Amino acid sequence: MKTDSSTECWGNVGCEWIQKSQTNDFRMYYIMPYTMEKLGDVKGLSILDLGCGEGGYSRELARKGAKVTSVDCSEMAVSYAVSKAKEDGLEISHLIRNSNDLYGITDNTFDIVLCAMMLMDIEDFDGTMKEINRVLKSHGKVFISILHPCFKPPVEHKWVKEKEGMQVVVKDYFHPAEWTGKIDGIKESVIYRHRTLSDYVKVFARNGFIITDMNEPIPTEEQAAMSPRIAWLSKIPMYLFIELKKGAGFSGND
Repeated sequence: MKTDSSTECWGNVGCEWIQKSQTNDFRMYYIMPYTMEKLGDVKGLSILDLGCGEGGYSRELARKGAKVTSVDCSEMAVSYAVSKAKEDGLEISHLIRNSNDLYGITDNTFDIVLCAMMLMDIEDFDGTMKEINRVLKSHGKVFISILHPCFKPPVEHKWVKEKEGMQVVVKDYFHPAEWTGKIDGIKESVIYRHRTLSDYVKVFARNGFIITDMNEPIPTEEQAAMSPRIAWLSKIPMYLFIELKKGAGFSGND
């Protein structure tokens, strides 16, 4: 596997993250349900779950009848995902890869590539989007969720709890940055990266993609009732959801 700071960082995070990801309220009650709703009927579709982590999305997609390939740079996460899929009686292909080097996967393989909460973490954004384009079918789509670049990172940005609720302090949006930080309950530090909205759009366009939809969904009343943190998202979005389609006539050499 081709390694870089992203793969080394997430390869070291360990089992704490695997457990935390399956109990995180944002993921379980807000991000994942919205993503699955947007994906719609996936029966019979070939889907790449890129940056699959512990494999939660992959298992849900497989239960819905999709033909799923799961890829992650963390050997520990993939090992867990393999074990859990076997335990649940699900047929999922698992690979350990850097997202910028999907060797062993042929061109034009997938109907959908899912990038759930991973593009903001990778070092080689351009290389990753180039590879996604390569393995995606001509009619293929990409479904993305990321931390909202306007309201979450860099490190000097803060969500502050005040009497009237959560407030966001943004000190510098325009200068992309990389830094190391902690996740509550995780011993190892992780690398965070900030990219502006313009950065994302330019990389998508440069690698042959067209944006077809973008959403900052307001939580439903039911979701807000599940978690006070999710309720805050009815005023300020922490997450951004983007859908792409593969542009016609693009090749990786363009």
